[in-house]
Amino acid sequence: MDRAVGPAGLLQVLETGGALLAAMVRTVSPQVRAFHAYGVSDPEGFAAMGVVETLVHTHDVTAGLALPWAPPADLCDRALARLFPEAPKNTDRWPTLLWATGRAELHNHPRRAFERWHSSPLGEKALP
Repeated sequence: MDRAVGPAGLLQVLETGGALLAAMVRTVSPQVRAFHAYGVSDPEGFAAMGVVETLVHTHDVTAGLALPWAPPADLCDRALARLFPEAPKNTDRWPTLLWATGRAELHNHPRRAFERWHSSPLGEKALP
C-alpha cells in the first residue's frame, strides 16, 4: 500500500474487503458449508465473521489514529446474534461486540477472554 494515501486509503481497503465479502455471500447458496478453524460454517456465518473482523480491525485502525468511529448498531446486533448468541441483549451493541471479542469491558459484565465464536450454522451444534 502506498503510504501517501494515508488513513483514508487504509480505510478504503477495509471497505473494499467488506464489499468483496458481501458480493461472495450474495452469490453462494445458503446450503453451502465450508471449513473454518472454529467449525464448519454457512454463508451467513462467514458474512458475520467478516463483519466482525472488519469492524474490530477498523476500530483498531481508527483508535490508533485517534479518529472517532463507531459502526451502525444494527450491523453489530446482527453479528452478535449470529456469532455470540450468549452476549447480553440489553446493552449498547457496539460496546457489546467489543466485549464479546475480548477488546473491552462491559458495564456489569465480567471481562471476557475471547476464545471463539459460534461459527456453525444456527440450529447446528458447534464443534468442541
